[in-house]
Amino acid sequence: MVATKNKPKVRHFSRLPKGPNGGIQLMLIQNVEHVGKAGDVVEVKPGFANNFLLPEGLAIVATDHHKRMIEKHKAKLVELEKQRLSDLRALAEKVGKQSISIEANANKEGHLYGSVGAVEIAANLKEAGFAVSEDQVRLAGPLRELGLYTVKVQLHADIITDLKVWVIPTAVAEGEK
Repeated sequence: MVATKNKPKVRHFSRLPKGPNGGIQLMLIQNVEHVGKAGDVVEVKPGFANNFLLPEGLAIVATDHHKRMIEKHKAKLVELEKQRLSDLRALAEKVGKQSISIEANANKEGHLYGSVGAVEIAANLKEAGFAVSEDQVRLAGPLRELGLYTVKVQLHADIITDLKVWVIPTAVAEGEK
Protein backbone atom coordinates (compact mmCIF):
# COMPACT_ATOMS: atom_id res chain seq x y z
CA MET A 1 0.00 0.00 0.00
CA VAL A 2 1.19 3.44 -0.87
CA ALA A 3 1.08 6.05 1.83
CA THR A 4 -0.72 9.17 0.79
CA LYS A 5 -0.18 12.58 2.21
CA ASN A 6 -3.01 14.84 3.02
CA LYS A 7 -3.47 16.78 -0.17
CA PRO A 8 -5.38 20.02 -0.12
CA LYS A 9 -8.73 19.67 -1.76
CA VAL A 10 -8.92 21.50 -5.05
CA ARG A 11 -12.20 23.13 -5.86
CA HIS A 12 -12.79 23.03 -9.57
CA PHE A 13 -15.90 25.14 -9.56
CA SER A 14 -16.38 28.10 -7.29
CA ARG A 15 -19.86 29.02 -6.23
CA LEU A 16 -21.50 31.47 -8.54
CA PRO A 17 -23.87 34.08 -7.10
CA LYS A 18 -27.49 33.01 -7.16
CA GLY A 19 -30.22 35.35 -8.27
CA PRO A 20 -33.64 35.81 -6.67
CA ASN A 21 -35.14 33.12 -8.93
CA GLY A 22 -32.48 30.49 -8.21
CA GLY A 23 -30.44 31.04 -11.40
CA ILE A 24 -26.88 32.33 -11.74
CA GLN A 25 -26.36 36.10 -11.74
CA LEU A 26 -23.87 37.26 -14.38
CA MET A 27 -22.91 40.51 -16.01
CA LEU A 28 -22.78 40.44 -19.81
CA ILE A 29 -19.59 41.67 -21.46
CA GLN A 30 -21.06 41.51 -24.96
CA ASN A 31 -24.58 41.61 -26.35
CA VAL A 32 -26.11 38.13 -26.32
CA GLU A 33 -29.22 37.60 -28.42
CA HIS A 34 -32.31 36.70 -26.35
CA VAL A 35 -30.39 37.33 -23.09
CA GLY A 36 -29.38 40.98 -22.84
CA LYS A 37 -27.00 43.76 -23.77
CA ALA A 38 -23.45 44.46 -22.64
CA GLY A 39 -23.42 45.71 -19.04
CA ASP A 40 -26.73 44.10 -18.09
CA VAL A 41 -26.89 41.96 -14.98
CA VAL A 42 -28.88 38.89 -15.98
CA GLU A 43 -30.01 35.71 -14.32
CA VAL A 44 -29.50 32.53 -16.33
CA LYS A 45 -29.62 28.81 -15.70
CA PRO A 46 -26.41 27.27 -14.31
CA GLY A 47 -25.77 25.11 -17.38
CA PHE A 48 -26.03 28.07 -19.75
CA ALA A 49 -23.65 30.08 -17.56
CA ASN A 50 -21.07 27.29 -17.07
CA ASN A 51 -21.19 25.81 -20.57
CA PHE A 52 -21.60 28.86 -22.80
CA LEU A 53 -21.48 32.37 -21.34
CA LEU A 54 -18.44 32.02 -19.09
CA PRO A 55 -16.21 29.82 -21.34
CA GLU A 56 -16.95 31.98 -24.41
CA GLY A 57 -16.06 35.14 -22.49
CA LEU A 58 -19.49 36.66 -23.02
CA ALA A 59 -20.17 37.24 -19.31
CA ILE A 60 -18.45 37.59 -15.95
CA VAL A 61 -19.55 37.10 -12.35
CA ALA A 62 -21.59 40.11 -11.24
CA THR A 63 -19.50 41.60 -8.40
CA ASP A 64 -19.63 45.18 -7.12
CA HIS A 65 -16.18 45.82 -8.61
CA HIS A 66 -17.27 44.63 -12.05
CA LYS A 67 -20.45 46.71 -11.83
CA ARG A 68 -18.39 49.85 -11.10
CA MET A 69 -16.04 49.08 -14.00
CA ILE A 70 -18.94 48.60 -16.42
CA GLU A 71 -20.53 51.88 -15.31
CA LYS A 72 -17.27 53.68 -16.11
CA HIS A 73 -17.12 52.15 -19.58
CA LYS A 74 -20.83 52.29 -20.36
CA ALA A 75 -20.58 55.67 -22.08
CA LYS A 76 -17.86 54.30 -24.35
CA LEU A 77 -19.91 51.19 -25.07
CA VAL A 78 -22.94 53.31 -25.95
CA GLU A 79 -20.83 55.43 -28.33
CA LEU A 80 -19.38 52.31 -30.00
CA GLU A 81 -22.87 50.83 -30.38
CA LYS A 82 -24.15 54.06 -31.94
CA GLN A 83 -21.29 53.98 -34.44
CA ARG A 84 -21.93 50.30 -35.21
CA LEU A 85 -25.65 50.93 -35.75
CA SER A 86 -24.86 53.90 -37.98
CA ASP A 87 -22.54 51.71 -40.07
CA LEU A 88 -25.16 48.95 -40.25
CA ARG A 89 -27.85 51.42 -41.36
CA ALA A 90 -25.56 52.66 -44.12
CA LEU A 91 -24.89 49.06 -45.16
CA ALA A 92 -28.63 48.30 -45.08
CA GLU A 93 -29.30 51.27 -47.34
CA LYS A 94 -26.66 50.09 -49.83
CA VAL A 95 -27.92 46.49 -49.73
CA GLY A 96 -31.51 47.71 -50.21
CA LYS A 97 -30.49 49.44 -53.45
CA GLN A 98 -28.65 46.33 -54.63
CA SER A 99 -30.12 43.74 -56.98
CA ILE A 100 -28.31 40.44 -57.45
CA SER A 101 -28.62 37.73 -60.06
CA ILE A 102 -28.02 34.07 -59.31
CA GLU A 103 -27.75 31.55 -62.10
CA ALA A 104 -29.29 28.13 -61.56
CA ASN A 105 -30.08 25.09 -63.67
CA ALA A 106 -33.78 24.92 -64.50
CA ASN A 107 -36.14 22.99 -66.76
CA LYS A 108 -38.27 24.58 -69.49
CA GLU A 109 -41.13 25.33 -67.09
CA GLY A 110 -38.80 27.38 -64.84
CA HIS A 111 -38.50 24.90 -61.97
CA LEU A 112 -34.97 24.63 -60.59
CA TYR A 113 -33.24 21.27 -60.45
CA GLY A 114 -31.91 22.27 -57.05
CA SER A 115 -32.67 25.37 -55.06
CA VAL A 116 -31.19 28.73 -54.17
CA GLY A 117 -30.73 29.35 -50.45
CA ALA A 118 -29.19 31.79 -48.02
CA VAL A 119 -25.69 30.43 -48.68
CA GLU A 120 -25.78 31.36 -52.38
CA ILE A 121 -27.32 34.78 -51.68
CA ALA A 122 -24.73 35.62 -49.00
CA ALA A 123 -21.89 34.44 -51.27
CA ASN A 124 -23.19 36.63 -54.09
CA LEU A 125 -23.40 39.63 -51.76
CA LYS A 126 -19.83 39.01 -50.56
CA GLU A 127 -18.64 38.98 -54.17
CA ALA A 128 -20.38 42.34 -54.61
CA GLY A 129 -18.43 43.68 -51.61
CA PHE A 130 -21.05 43.50 -48.85
CA ALA A 131 -20.19 41.89 -45.51
CA VAL A 132 -23.34 39.82 -45.03
CA SER A 133 -23.35 36.33 -43.55
CA GLU A 134 -25.76 33.57 -44.49
CA ASP A 135 -27.51 33.67 -41.10
CA GLN A 136 -28.46 37.31 -41.77
CA VAL A 137 -30.38 36.33 -44.93
CA ARG A 138 -33.97 35.53 -43.97
CA LEU A 139 -35.80 33.19 -46.34
CA ALA A 140 -39.23 31.65 -45.83
CA GLY A 141 -37.87 28.65 -47.71
CA PRO A 142 -35.46 27.87 -50.52
CA LEU A 143 -36.10 29.50 -53.89
CA ARG A 144 -37.13 26.72 -56.29
CA GLU A 145 -38.27 28.61 -59.40
CA LEU A 146 -36.89 31.20 -61.78
CA GLY A 147 -38.00 34.77 -61.17
CA LEU A 148 -37.65 37.87 -59.02
CA TYR A 149 -37.76 37.51 -55.23
CA THR A 150 -37.66 40.04 -52.41
CA VAL A 151 -35.49 38.66 -49.63
CA LYS A 152 -35.17 40.11 -46.12
CA VAL A 153 -31.64 40.78 -44.84
CA GLN A 154 -31.48 41.31 -41.08
CA LEU A 155 -28.23 43.05 -40.17
CA HIS A 156 -29.27 43.78 -36.58
CA ALA A 157 -32.32 43.12 -34.44
CA ASP A 158 -33.65 46.56 -35.44
CA ILE A 159 -32.19 46.83 -38.95
CA ILE A 160 -33.90 44.85 -41.70
CA THR A 161 -33.72 45.63 -45.41
CA ASP A 162 -35.13 44.13 -48.59
CA LEU A 163 -32.91 42.73 -51.32
CA LYS A 164 -34.02 41.97 -54.88
CA VAL A 165 -32.81 38.53 -56.00
CA TRP A 166 -33.16 37.45 -59.62
CA VAL A 167 -32.96 33.70 -60.14
CA ILE A 168 -32.06 33.28 -63.81
CA PRO A 169 -31.36 30.18 -65.92
CA THR A 170 -27.77 29.17 -66.44
CA ALA A 171 -26.45 30.49 -69.73
CA VAL A 172 -25.99 27.70 -72.29
CA ALA A 173 -23.28 28.07 -74.95
CA GLU A 174 -24.44 28.01 -78.62
CA GLY A 175 -22.75 24.69 -79.41
CA GLU A 176 -24.27 22.88 -76.38
CA LYS A 177 -27.96 23.24 -77.36
